Amino acid sequence: MTKITIPDLHRKKQQGEKIFGVVAWDTHMAAIADRVGVDIVSVGDTVGKNLWGHDTMFEITMDEMVIVTRAVRRGVKRALVSADFPYGPLQEGVDSAVRAAIRLVKEAGIDLLKLDGAADYPEVVEALTRAGIPVWAQFGLTPQTALASGIPYQNQAGATEAAAGMQERLIAEAKAMEAAGAVLLDFTNSGPVIGPKVVEAVSIPVIGGFGGGPWLDGRVRLAQAVVGYNIAALDKEPSGYANVARVIHDALSECAEDVRSGRQIKGQPGR
Repeated sequence: MTKITIPDLHRKKQQGEKIFGVVAWDTHMAAIADRVGVDIVSVGDTVGKNLWGHDTMFEITMDEMVIVTRAVRRGVKRALVSADFPYGPLQEGVDSAVRAAIRLVKEAGIDLLKLDGAADYPEVVEALTRAGIPVWAQFGLTPQTALASGIPYQNQAGATEAAAGMQERLIAEAKAMEAAGAVLLDFTNSGPVIGPKVVEAVSIPVIGGFGGGPWLDGRVRLAQAVVGYNIAALDKEPSGYANVARVIHDALSECAEDVRSGRQIKGQPGR
């Protein structure tokens, strides 16, 4: 099994091959994604909101990011493993960011670090690059920057029109992050108008989640969204590729009925 490298991603852009990243937060989901052959398994700070029930992603801590990233690292053999900073280390300045990044490298084994709002901190991108830590710079209208643009977190998925009005600024930010040493860009809410222009403006790959599309060098998607693993999928059919929540619900219901009826449960040896 040949491990993916950052130069591999750069070659994909040059050759017109799409890059695929999956956001995962546990060993088994990460291992399944790795078996599929994804290029990146990304440990997002949205784990707090989307998996652990926090009100926002700002509540996640550095200790929690280390724990969840270590779990993902154990499941991945081939893909690159990326992790987000929680809110704080980047905003506190260069020294804080470098210390936090080194911790994620040493304790969690990351291959690259994703920085939300990196365009406002080119000095941090440069410092991390000097320290030998590859940076995946996220920009556009992101979870950590949407509020500054007057867009609530829950509405950011529909913010591509707002991003289109920032064309010159966003192209300049993309170029500045490449110049600072970023090896990969995550353009959130790119849209089909400005997205292709940013892709053409830089030599490093530009991929995206919210508001992305085939006009980018690749996509990144929450594994839970792909498979329909959330409570809402029980009440409304998800728009992804499966409804795992329904499968889990029905299996647990069947198991509960066996227990309450005095039958042996499946998967457990009987007497």
